[in-house]
Amino acid sequence: MSFVRREDAALQLPIWAAVFLTLICVAIFAMSSWREWSTRNAELKNTEIDMANLAQSLAQHAADTFELADTVLNGVVHRLEVDGNGREAITRLQTFIDMRRPKLGRIRGLFVYDETGRWLATTEPVSLNGLNNSDREYFRRHAESDDRGLLIGRPVKSRSGGQWIITASKRFNHPDGSFAGVVLATVDVAYFVKFFDRFDLGKKGAVSLLSADGIMLARSPDDGTYVGRDLSNTPFFKDRAARPASGAYYFTSPLDGVQRLSFYRTSEHFPLLILATKAQDEVLAPWRKDAAVRMTFVLALLLIIAVIGVFFVRQLQVRQRMAAELVAKEADFRLLAEESSDMVTRIGMDERIQYVSPSSSRVVGWPPEQLMGTPALAGVNAEDLPRVKALVAALKRGEEEDARIVYRSRHREKAEVWIESTMRVTREYETGAINGVVAISRDMTEHKDLEQKLSSLATLDGLTGIANRRHFDEQLEREWARARRDGTPLSLLMIDVDHFKKYNDRYGHQAGDVCLKSVAQALAAAARRPADVAARYGGEEFILLLPDTDRAGCELMGSKIRDSLAVLGIDHQANLPSQKVTVSIGGAIAFVQDAKASSSWLVEAADRALYVAKHEGRDRLVTSGTIAELSKGRNA
Repeated sequence: MSFVRREDAALQLPIWAAVFLTLICVAIFAMSSWREWSTRNAELKNTEIDMANLAQSLAQHAADTFELADTVLNGVVHRLEVDGNGREAITRLQTFIDMRRPKLGRIRGLFVYDETGRWLATTEPVSLNGLNNSDREYFRRHAESDDRGLLIGRPVKSRSGGQWIITASKRFNHPDGSFAGVVLATVDVAYFVKFFDRFDLGKKGAVSLLSADGIMLARSPDDGTYVGRDLSNTPFFKDRAARPASGAYYFTSPLDGVQRLSFYRTSEHFPLLILATKAQDEVLAPWRKDAAVRMTFVLALLLIIAVIGVFFVRQLQVRQRMAAELVAKEADFRLLAEESSDMVTRIGMDERIQYVSPSSSRVVGWPPEQLMGTPALAGVNAEDLPRVKALVAALKRGEEEDARIVYRSRHREKAEVWIESTMRVTREYETGAINGVVAISRDMTEHKDLEQKLSSLATLDGLTGIANRRHFDEQLEREWARARRDGTPLSLLMIDVDHFKKYNDRYGHQAGDVCLKSVAQALAAAARRPADVAARYGGEEFILLLPDTDRAGCELMGSKIRDSLAVLGIDHQANLPSQKVTVSIGGAIAFVQDAKASSSWLVEAADRALYVAKHEGRDRLVTSGTIAELSKGRNA
């Protein structure tokens, strides 16, 4: 029955392996899809922020323009209501307007109409005879309403110039309070269009200036059909009351049918609204391109994993069937061919060698004939012997079917070698009783040497090649203990690359990596003494541990590091005023006399000094008080 159970378990193993590989593929695909969706959302969010900033600027510009118009109109209204609109008063007003004309800036024209709509004065060099504006909407509204506030009207075609203009007007009264006329300031729609054209929003991007009731005042780009269009029936304006004064808005444009990502902002002082939009397809185009490349790579990887998995499962099925058949064979069946490069050993229940393959000459240096009949564990290192004995005993008792162990053993020609042995029990065919152990052994000395080398590499930072933070922490504790024991000073420099995020944003992450490597090389060159430790502390932060170094030496080392970077002269346009890569350095010096003092105090002191260096303008060295002074301050 035990053989049947083992064979069934062996046949089920490939099924579990196939399920495991399937789950891995599904997990990789799901994680990749989630990452791409997150990247897409981040791209849209960044564009929302850009649109918000642009809408804020454009809304302020529009408000400033009509604020200027309001100021000018107030001045004219005041003169009219004080001086009246008689012939002499109008002559003086025309002179005043002519003098103000060069200073109107964004305002194209200034006009004064009496209560009948007749032109009294203007900045335009046209004849006033016969021209009347009493039919204009803004004129009728002022005549019918006592409101003295600024009225921003719908875009109209100018009768003096023929171009589209936006009107800003105010009413002025007779001394008895009755309607006396209208003062009008005009702003060219083309002025806003030209201003909006300065901003690159892509081929399908647009900026619109609308009135609060949904009238298009200006739009860029403009093909001549947008100005004056009524959009009050669009979903945006129908739901306007339910939304805040500003925010992101995704919609399909009723003007051109383009799916847009936008940000709108309402002016705080005037009934105006700025809508800055980008075509969603243009925003996501770079992401789609990159996502297609990345997902193609992921799908190719999944295909490779699937192919390898199918091959692996099939091989596993074959090997499991073979293993099940081998378990049922007679105990003295030789498990490996004589030509195997690994040493195959058959060990009896008395722990003596019953068979050993010819590879023993290569693995342990002795030929098979000299090993036959000898104790199997005779050459095992004394420190490893208890472990090996315990494992063999467990195999013989049937507690384990197979096991693997690494240990040291004597070699005929070499002092000692590392051996990895895979052991498996053998059983009588008829009874199933354990009758010995088969061990397959190989020389692992080179592998162990490689492990030691890899262990040393684990102490280095993968990017810069200098020590990593873990190694620094270990060295700090070691040097702290030595400084306390010997009564010698211990100094620490904490270095931070100035405005490194701006450097990455401007020059790219690859250039940022090169910059960090250059800084690390400068630190490594400075740390010349065997006990000095230059390490990457995290991100753009580095740290330099200087045993047996007082304040003067600490400050000298910090100056050398800054001088080395100055010689390199790495460009950094965003780092003003030098426009070169610089570092801020905080230094701390410890005279470890207090038994309760911790090495973390030294790091904290250097970090505080680094903060001061940044606060005082960066590109400088600041050293804090000694640890002895700091500990007194803490105890106080």
